[in-house]
Amino acid sequence: MAERGELDVLKVSYAVLPYVLDSYALLPCGGALGRGCGPLVLTREAGADLTGRTVAVPSERSTAYLLFRLWAAEIVPGGVGEIVVMPFHEIMPAVRDGKVDAGLVIHEARFTYPEYGLHKLADMGEHWERTTGLPIPLGAIIAKRSLGEKTLTGLADAIRTSVRMAWDEPEVPRPYVMEHAQEMDPAVADQHIGLYVNEFTAGLGEDGYAAVRGLLTRAAAEGLVPALGPDALRFP
Repeated sequence: MAERGELDVLKVSYAVLPYVLDSYALLPCGGALGRGCGPLVLTREAGADLTGRTVAVPSERSTAYLLFRLWAAEIVPGGVGEIVVMPFHEIMPAVRDGKVDAGLVIHEARFTYPEYGLHKLADMGEHWERTTGLPIPLGAIIAKRSLGEKTLTGLADAIRTSVRMAWDEPEVPRPYVMEHAQEMDPAVADQHIGLYVNEFTAGLGEDGYAAVRGLLTRAAAEGLVPALGPDALRFP
């Protein structure tokens, strides 16, 4: 939808930014970045070798996929095999049932994969943080530049206010959260929120912007995304 310009405001993976920043502005708040919250590679057997193996991923236009390819370029020199794209909630059952050799998982799957009898082969976030020292950039809020500076600034202010209100009164948004949660266990939902809604959600800051540009610059060097222009991340 972002690449077709269908919506004025939407959430996207940071991996989509190089394709849409001519038309959309990256908002400096509302996104998901952090530490210890990266995608995982899961397998049926501990310590599996992914050389030539089939790997399920939620999307090839995702931060998870970029982090996976950067990790694999270093750790799997022989190269992985076929990449299979499927909805993220189908990945763990597919690995468990032997339909694919490994799966790249996101979101609540960080907490629920042991229920499927799966093993964590690698944490893409740990690899990213170890090699860069930067937080992990996952999801971003973008809005059309054509909305104008006043509207864009007002939107960012409203998002910051919403985040802070939710921190102050977490019970207020809980019914809405649970209505839309993929994992309905309230304890898992609380873990998810605690991990992904943090200081970077209220404002990217210097480290947040460095993480976004660092990821996309490294991905561009591997030929995974187009290169960013020098002012691509400007707001508004």
